[in-house]
Amino acid sequence: MNMILDYINVCQVFTNSRDVHSSDSMMRVPIIKLQQFAIFTTLVTGSGIGTMYYLMQKKFAESDYHKLALQKLEACTVAMESLGAPPLKIHNIHLSDRDNRIDKQAAQLKIPVTGSKTGGYLYTSSTRDPITNRWSVKLAVLRLREGQIISLMDPPATQCRTEDAD
Repeated sequence: MNMILDYINVCQVFTNSRDVHSSDSMMRVPIIKLQQFAIFTTLVTGSGIGTMYYLMQKKFAESDYHKLALQKLEACTVAMESLGAPPLKIHNIHLSDRDNRIDKQAAQLKIPVTGSKTGGYLYTSSTRDPITNRWSVKLAVLRLREGQIISLMDPPATQCRTEDAD
């Protein structure tokens, strides 16, 4: 509470001291108050950025195009065994990565995943049907750290389950 009052006091001092040339009307602000103001502002800004990052990651994880891509990965026994999964750990996507692009009709993601053996990236591309408003995966490829690439869309029948087999 004291930090908020100090913040208000500092703001009042800055707004009341418009006449820079008149030393009589200018109030001096102690350095400690300015330091507290800077710390308070930094904490509020950092909290806001952290909250926005968390909410954006949550939105991606709850999206249909993200869930459908992970279902393709989990349905492929070869990919899951190569990762050493279960357990499968899905990491946050990198928001600044140019491989991650989303608009109203298409979504392209690069999802970091790891298992107990190794990790890699799940590259996916999905489109939304304008009539049904449903997402469908058009491309799903797992690229492991070692360089191995496993297609999750057109694998041999013994490697991955299809939706019809469920």
